[in-house]
Formats: sequence, structure tokens, C-alpha cells
Amino acid sequence: MPVRVLVVDDHAMVRQGLRMYFEDDPDIEIVGEARNGEEALSMAPELCPGVVLMDLLMPAMDGATTIKALRQLLPACHTVAMTSVVEESGIHLAIEAGAIGYVLKDTRPDELRDAVLAAADGRVRFPPDSAGRLLREVPTPDVDPASLPDEEREMLRLLSEGYSAAEIAAALACDLTRAEAGLEDILGRLGLAGRAHAVLYATRKGLVPAELRPYLS
Repeated sequence: MPVRVLVVDDHAMVRQGLRMYFEDDPDIEIVGEARNGEEALSMAPELCPGVVLMDLLMPAMDGATTIKALRQLLPACHTVAMTSVVEESGIHLAIEAGAIGYVLKDTRPDELRDAVLAAADGRVRFPPDSAGRLLREVPTPDVDPASLPDEEREMLRLLSEGYSAAEIAAALACDLTRAEAGLEDILGRLGLAGRAHAVLYATRKGLVPAELRPYLS
């Protein structure tokens, strides 16, 4: 079953280009297009996308505000922020709103496809030239991860090593529903906006050795 994708961008050429690129892709289906955040929030409940490609700079409602609202509206949907420039504050706001990652609009089509499929699996993915800066600059809660139950701490470590939710479930010998619920519980308990925010937190707290950070490669 293909990943259902909602594209949110105020430029018609961007929306059309993405639809044309994915038109013959058996693994990805563009199920809707929105011109701004307000339209996206109106369309999303009916379309039930698995992934949203979200422009950050839009009229009516900006990307970060929309991402945060989507997290509340459709918690199982993952948003990949899109931006034409590496404007750090916008990227920070997107991560702090709950985006699972971001891509530059001039990224190669195959890399964009990989980012969509990674998001659909619940994997965190950062462009390597900015991940280090995000790690240094995006604020995360100053909470000791030892306060988490052992299983949840292990979930956090596996997520940060690039595991999907299904792979986390397999590693912990539990079902996917329990793994997904456990990840959401971790976010709520630690005050983290989304999985990308959780990865930055876990890495900053030393739960993951540098050589096991696939999102930085």
C-alpha cells in the first residue's frame, strides 16, 4: 500500500512538480494539495495522510504553526518540513513543533523520496550539513533519561539509532501498537514535540554513541 502524502505549499509550481515526480511511484501517492496551513488542517482529517510535506513560509498559517496543530489533530501522521534556504530559526521552529525532519527544496528527487519513506516508517532524517547545528542549537528539556522506565529508555535509544517503529517493536518483542504508544508516552513525559526532537534530546544526553547516528551521515 503506497504512502499517502499531503503536499502543503503556497506555490502551485512546487505542488505540481511534486505530483508529477511521484505520479508513477508505486510506493508514494499524493492524495491532496493545500496552499496554506489552514487548508491543510481542513483537508487532513478526511485524507488521512501518512506523511505531510510542509512548506515553512506560507500566508494564512505558517508551517511551524500548522505542524504543531497537525500533531494534535493526527498524531500518527509525520511531517517533513520543506524550505528553500537553510533558515535556522524556521527549521528550529519546525523541529520544536513536531516535524520528524526536513529537506531543502533543491534536494535531489531520490533524496526527497527517501525522506518521505523514512518519515512513513517513523524514522528521523536530517540533512548532514545541518544536523550538527540542530544538535547544538535546538533546545531540549534538561531531564535525566534515567527517570524513564528501562523499556522506554531503550525505545529512545533505538529511535535515535535510526530504527523505525516496527523495528523497535521487533527489537523489544512487542507489537507495533505498543511501540508507537510507548514513543508517544516518552514525548509527553519529557515534553518533546516529536521524534526528531527526541533524537536531539537523546543524543545530547549521551544515549547514542557518535558512530551510531545515521541521521548525521
